[in-house]
Amino acid sequence: MQENIQRYEDDEIDLRELWKTLMKRKMLIAVVTVFITAAAVGYVLLKTPMYQAKALLEIGNYKLSDSNSNSNSMAMLDNASQLTKRLNVLYIDMYEGVKGKDTEVTSIAAPKNQNNFIEIKTLSLSNTKAKEEIEKVLTYIQSEHQKILDDVKRRRELEIKNIEVKINDIKTKELALLNDNINLKKKDLKSSENELKDLSENLSKIKKTDTSFIALNLMQKRDLTRYISELESGIIDLQNQKNLLETTTINKLIEDKTLIASMLLPYNYKNTAIVGSIMTNDYPVKPKKKLIVAVAFVTGLLLSVFLAFFLEFVSGMKEEEA
Repeated sequence: MQENIQRYEDDEIDLRELWKTLMKRKMLIAVVTVFITAAAVGYVLLKTPMYQAKALLEIGNYKLSDSNSNSNSMAMLDNASQLTKRLNVLYIDMYEGVKGKDTEVTSIAAPKNQNNFIEIKTLSLSNTKAKEEIEKVLTYIQSEHQKILDDVKRRRELEIKNIEVKINDIKTKELALLNDNINLKKKDLKSSENELKDLSENLSKIKKTDTSFIALNLMQKRDLTRYISELESGIIDLQNQKNLLETTTINKLIEDKTLIASMLLPYNYKNTAIVGSIMTNDYPVKPKKKLIVAVAFVTGLLLSVFLAFFLEFVSGMKEEEA
């Protein structure tokens, strides 16, 4: 019990001594604290205010079309991760260490688990300049992505021209050739039919006693009949080929051409653009005046208290030596 009372009294004495030391050095504490705080205030007042702008960009795309299933899907113009790497090199890494730049891109990153969005942040002396820096990056991206869109359009236009060439070839060459072959076979068929008719009439006039001549004519008639049958079958095949070209093949090519032409419509192409608008703040984000002054005040207070105890310690050491 006595030990506890003694310990309490010792603690009370120590706290009193500490308080006495603080009161003794209160001017020092006040001066140091005020000086550091005033220095911080001067810093934030002299420091040029910087404004931040940020924007969310959606990577452009274009519509793909499967001519077999007529199902549409989108193709991205770029990958968010790869795009941010390139932009960081062009607009952040290359300007690192450059002095006197009043506008800078501070961050280019893709939101987590998002492959079609990137976020850009800039700092400048005004909101206007900060926004202009974002627009500068956007212009570069749109220029690169427009090249991809133009290339896609050119390839589709070329596909349409190739289809038109195929249709023209079918109409002017293949169908013309088929018609010529059909007409030739029809002429040959008519000639063969006349020949068969004449042969049949001759057979009816030949005497039955001339068996060898009759057999020869019958063989000739049989061969001629077979040839006529082959001609008729060939004409049918050629006619079927002609009908197939005129209907199925040409219609399929026209359908493909129409589908590709529909893919050239403007709404199937979307360049990279800002989602909504560029966001800015009414107040500068740098320097953080209140935070800097508060930290400076706390730092000055702690430093001055430490300095007060240190001086008191040095003073005590000198008294003991004396």
